[in-house]
Amino acid sequence: MFSTEVNYEVVTFSIGDTKAGTKMGKLQLKNTENNTVLNCILWEETLNRIDSKVFRSGNILRLVTASFNEKFNNCLVTAVSLIKEAKTGLDESEREKVYAELTSYFDKIQDEKLNSFLTKFFMEHKDRIKVMPAAKVMHHNYIGGLMVHTLECLKYAEINMDNSNYKFNRDHILAACILHDIGKIFEYTIDTESGIIDYDETFRKEWLTHSQYGFTICMAEGFKEIAKMIAAHHGRSDWGAIIDLDQRDLEPELYFIHLVDNLSAKFGKISAAQLEEN
Repeated sequence: MFSTEVNYEVVTFSIGDTKAGTKMGKLQLKNTENNTVLNCILWEETLNRIDSKVFRSGNILRLVTASFNEKFNNCLVTAVSLIKEAKTGLDESEREKVYAELTSYFDKIQDEKLNSFLTKFFMEHKDRIKVMPAAKVMHHNYIGGLMVHTLECLKYAEINMDNSNYKFNRDHILAACILHDIGKIFEYTIDTESGIIDYDETFRKEWLTHSQYGFTICMAEGFKEIAKMIAAHHGRSDWGAIIDLDQRDLEPELYFIHLVDNLSAKFGKISAAQLEEN
């Protein structure tokens, strides 16, 4: 039964075109009490009345007027009220601090060619790197989220290398952590005012995934071992991996990068709200 007292957290929001040429909003909400998911549609008339900032991921809303289907898992929304505004991500000073800590890892990479490549790439794309999320929904989906995720991967990697009997090539591991998701700076767009994330359609026409981008630039520069780690970091082909870790006789480094990436994605500061936690 529809109630105006239920709080919902915004999961995703996007605007597209209908066959009639009008705008249509797609909104996914999560009930904060029982975590059930509600898929909503908003027609152009409603979109024109409501500021899109209201639909920022993480915002808490209540439905004021809406019509539901029989199962109450889909609805047409015509009015909402904003209960609590979510943090959009890192502010400018926080981004500067995280960027400085992230790029300080370049000093730990002794391979001059690799160090030079990383330094040049990050300087060329500094503005994008500072603001991009690590995902649209799954983890670190906020302004600066990609940097936070990358830094977490580096820290997890160092701790585990320091406590392992296996002889890692530290340069390669650190570089793979830094570059495994670097294609996301082109794969996504983010509105730094509203915090709303979307896919960059130009990127999706030219590249299959961000993994393919990272793999390609590393292969082009001759960093084949790093390229291979990037290709495998999603673990499974149905999760987007170019190399499936179910294959035999793969290098331990491939599993290692997948595991540190997964640790950050599951246990790091995966939401903007966690940035305020100590």
